[in-house]
Amino acid sequence: MKRLWKILAVIGVLFLVLVIAAGGVGVYTVRRSFPQNSGSLAVPGLNDQVDVYWDANGIPHLYATTTHDLFLAQGYLHAQDRFYQMDFWRHQTAGRLSELYGAATLGPDRFIRTLGWARIAEEEYAQADQGTRGLLEAYAAGVNAYLTGRPPSQISLEYTLLGLTGLNDYVPEPWTPPQTLAWAKAMAWDLGGNMDDEIERALLTRQIGPEKTEQFLLPYPDYHPVIVADPAIGQLNLAPLQAGLAATDALLGQRFEGIGSNNWVIAGSRTTTGQPLLANDPHLSIQMPSIWYEIGLHCVDITPDCQYDSVGFSFAGVPSIIIGHNRRIAWGFTNTGPDVQDLYIEKINPENANQYQVNGAWVDVDVRREVINIKGGGSESLTIRATRHGPLITDVYGLKDFAADSGLKAGPDYALALRWTALEPNFTFRAIFAINRAQNFEAFRAALQDFAAPSQNMIYADIDGNIGYQMPGNIPLRKNGNGLLPVPGWTDDYEWTGYIPFEDLPYSYNPPEGYIVTANNAVVAPDYPYLISLNWDPGYRAQRIVDMIAAQEKISPEYMQQMQGDDFNLGAQAVLPHLLALTFTEPKLSDAAAQLRGWDFQMRADSQPAAVYMGFFNALVADTFYDDLPADYWPGGGAGAWRVLEGLLNDPASPWWDHTGTAVFEQRDDILRQAFSEGYAALEKRLGANSSKWNWGRLHTATFVNATLGNSGIAPIEALFNRGPFATGGGSSIVNATGSNLTRDDLGAGDPYAVTSVPSMRMIVDLSNFDNSLTMHTTGQSGHAFHPHYIDLAQPWSQIGYHAMLWSQDNVEAQAKSKLTLLP
Repeated sequence: MKRLWKILAVIGVLFLVLVIAAGGVGVYTVRRSFPQNSGSLAVPGLNDQVDVYWDANGIPHLYATTTHDLFLAQGYLHAQDRFYQMDFWRHQTAGRLSELYGAATLGPDRFIRTLGWARIAEEEYAQADQGTRGLLEAYAAGVNAYLTGRPPSQISLEYTLLGLTGLNDYVPEPWTPPQTLAWAKAMAWDLGGNMDDEIERALLTRQIGPEKTEQFLLPYPDYHPVIVADPAIGQLNLAPLQAGLAATDALLGQRFEGIGSNNWVIAGSRTTTGQPLLANDPHLSIQMPSIWYEIGLHCVDITPDCQYDSVGFSFAGVPSIIIGHNRRIAWGFTNTGPDVQDLYIEKINPENANQYQVNGAWVDVDVRREVINIKGGGSESLTIRATRHGPLITDVYGLKDFAADSGLKAGPDYALALRWTALEPNFTFRAIFAINRAQNFEAFRAALQDFAAPSQNMIYADIDGNIGYQMPGNIPLRKNGNGLLPVPGWTDDYEWTGYIPFEDLPYSYNPPEGYIVTANNAVVAPDYPYLISLNWDPGYRAQRIVDMIAAQEKISPEYMQQMQGDDFNLGAQAVLPHLLALTFTEPKLSDAAAQLRGWDFQMRADSQPAAVYMGFFNALVADTFYDDLPADYWPGGGAGAWRVLEGLLNDPASPWWDHTGTAVFEQRDDILRQAFSEGYAALEKRLGANSSKWNWGRLHTATFVNATLGNSGIAPIEALFNRGPFATGGGSSIVNATGSNLTRDDLGAGDPYAVTSVPSMRMIVDLSNFDNSLTMHTTGQSGHAFHPHYIDLAQPWSQIGYHAMLWSQDNVEAQAKSKLTLLP
């Protein structure tokens, strides 16, 4: 979240000084919201006792006799540790941030209200089966049991500070089941950037021409792996997909570079344990607190009334386990990245703004009006219009000049509607609950039939030695077009005609290779008869994972750790030979080139050659692309830039090398020399003249920033909630995917090496003995600043450390640091 608003600096500083000076008062102010982790506690709504064991990392394991009590207790514990995070998320997904933070958040509120996440979540709750409703209601009851009678200052320190900004009478409202369901919309938004891809392609086509756009936005390389080489699908005759071209340069949304994930599963025939090993590390935006909350949910006895026995990672605000394992199966997610968003250009009646054209006739738009309340007592009325395709998002951002080749004029008579699978009611959370109960691959796949959005690459393993993969999700079938550009909405020619049938979605079960790898790479080969996406990750991470598997005859749990922490830079392996073929007369550049000749291509935090290379690569990306592309589409140095450079390096006279602002025609070697010199000089300025003291970790650091107060712009307030920096290895499009947004240092656009996306957790499940499984997430279990578990995991996370993923009750009790008994 951007700098939302400015808290009064004087008040903030005075508060901090008072907290520090007051000693005991300060300790009380900070600690009064800390959770209770021992003794006994009465929780209204429970039917029976629930025992909670906390390990050394603040991870709870809950033991209950009924499903109702299990999920009610989970809601209570989530609220104890993370309620402010939950409250922020529910205001965000409902378009109600301005109630907490004032008019500065009206922009995102207007957009989310226009999309209607909260309204759709209400519809999903109304349509849910009674079993799903019961789980959601039990969880909400647990959250509300924690909130009841508790003033905000005893819930989280953030509320005390917000009270100083005028939010004096704020009392958190009760939690409701639809607020849980709305979180799936936020995750689908974070993991789906097709709208941005459409706009990017349209903008680039207009500004640099179609030929150069295709050179920059290359298709998936045919020499990188696909997830399911021979998907099990039915035989259906489909009309050839046709390209539909229409363009607009209206820029919406955000960039998604660095957001991805790795997971892989190894069959027992290829492991030292003789049973499968499963690994997962989702790559998400860096944030504080962690997006994940680790937990164990155990029914004391498995009965028809209590079928859950799982450990793993949950979201605060959401019941159940999202990623983890139960008694028999383990599972993990990566983002598929299918094209499930389409932009439709709608013709608006110039004589009636609430009508749009459908097949030559004017049809009324759907209109709804909402009020956005603003902290301090103000409000804003919002009119939201929608067509048959979805909300008119240009009502929020305003119309831009449409591209000439679309056949449209500029002006107020056209608008853009967004059609997106996540804007249709679905039952994704019912799928999550069913996965937690699944005992075999058939039940796992059956659960995933409800997993509509966001579509994920789901890997699977079980204690019987089976491994599997399933891609679920509502993937649209288009009458025409390929989803790459906005299309006319006034005709039926570009309508969705349905979704790929679940039985035709790619899956794999016990493949002969003995492993399955997904890393946002292409799911299927080009001969798959349906269109899933044309914008896959180029597959460097997937290739490296496959290479590491192939290099080892038998894979151990320790080798799985090595794989997750792998810092190998495949892009550098392709780029460096061209640089090192050159000679440099300046001694320090010659010495730096010599150091790179002996480099192992590992981006370890302590690596000096890695720092030298990234200084050069940062400059190379800028010198190659910045003069040709609009600033909004400068590449950030990830897989996309690697893929394009790979081809350009074999074409020394490509026009991409030439600087458009100079009189000479620069070629590849000119730019390589220039970038190496510029990059070295930039590192000298940042790290000092003594290059022996340079290393990648001094440049590449992770700072965990609180989503709200951590961005206040007031240093003392930010210091209360933010933590870091932590020296970090890895980088963009590397298995240890600590991404950053490379931008040339002299442009003043932020730190080009600061970590912006991270492996948000790492998990390795050993199916031969669940108690040997390992995990780690980024910050800590607690959302309370200064709590012992607020930031205790960050240092081991940055060093690819792990902690035990406790499973058996005997082990849980033996490792417990405290026990809390929840009573009716």
